Amino acid sequence: MIETKAVILSGGKGTRLRPITHTSAKQLVPIANRPILFYGIEAIKEAGITDIGIVVGDTADEIEEAVGDGSRFGVEVTYIRQEAPLGLAHAVKISRDFVGTDRFIVYLGDNLVLDGIRAFVDRFTENEPNCQILLAHVSNPQNFGVAELDGERVARLVEKPSEPKTDLALVGVYMFDETVFEATESIKPSWRGELEITDAIQYLIEKGANVQSQIITGWWKDTGKLGDMLEANRMLLERLESKIDGEVDDRSTIDGRVIIEKGSTIRNSVLRGPLIIGENTTVTDSYVGPFTSINYNVEIRGSEIEHSIVLEDSRILDVGGRIEGSLVGKNVVIEKHSAKPRAYRFMVGDYSRIELE
Repeated sequence: MIETKAVILSGGKGTRLRPITHTSAKQLVPIANRPILFYGIEAIKEAGITDIGIVVGDTADEIEEAVGDGSRFGVEVTYIRQEAPLGLAHAVKISRDFVGTDRFIVYLGDNLVLDGIRAFVDRFTENEPNCQILLAHVSNPQNFGVAELDGERVARLVEKPSEPKTDLALVGVYMFDETVFEATESIKPSWRGELEITDAIQYLIEKGANVQSQIITGWWKDTGKLGDMLEANRMLLERLESKIDGEVDDRSTIDGRVIIEKGSTIRNSVLRGPLIIGENTTVTDSYVGPFTSINYNVEIRGSEIEHSIVLEDSRILDVGGRIEGSLVGKNVVIEKHSAKPRAYRFMVGDYSRIELE
């Protein structure tokens, strides 16, 4: 029986999330206090695949430290070094030794498919096409690879067309047999200097390969931009169950689904879920509103925040006005000494400091 493997692509630079990704791998930015990459690994494991290759680039050491050998997830991980971000099809190309003659799925490490991929993998295994792609209806197809269908057959793929003919975007999960390696060896770099996965799949189509598609009807996001990351955070928080392992004083109010992890202290504050407070965090005289993830070792004092993500070791002090729709990096200080009610929006890099007058 031919085994099915998985290749997770985690070598990109994350330019759309700068400055956060100047110092961190975009696949390790936490959503609901867990790295995005972890959700992909778990989705692959849940689909019955335990042999995973992770393509890594400049942030290889950080990703290897976070994931390790995969045993914590019940999988076996092999790391595949990519010397430069030369395109998704290039990442597939250099995975050939790992894949061998097995069928495999390719999963973009910053994608999130909320309901998992088991049904799609099962269909791929059952029907045995040369390639199976996942598609989703989107409002901005010009920002994606776009599929044109002839009935159920994939007739053509175009990478980020200026005038898309359909609204069917390629989801960041692809399934192949070994025929894809002929395609990755045959195609030429695009104008971006990259080997495009759309060109590789189009090559298969033109060679008469069996290329099938499935349309995702559940929730899916490419979390490469701030708004999409905040939406993913919201969706995951809505699935959590309340758990209070920290300390909450009798002057504080907790409404809705709230997780407070061990070592954290809430004093004279209002928490309105769904939200999560990480370990060893202190919230004093503050309001933390819905769809907010606060990581570990954070201090929030005299401030209001909602619909935001705050990374570890940061401090938000006496801001007064409400912070919303923001992603705050590691070791950030946001401080105000004279409160004036207003809403602030931040995308703040690691080790930054902001003082509001």
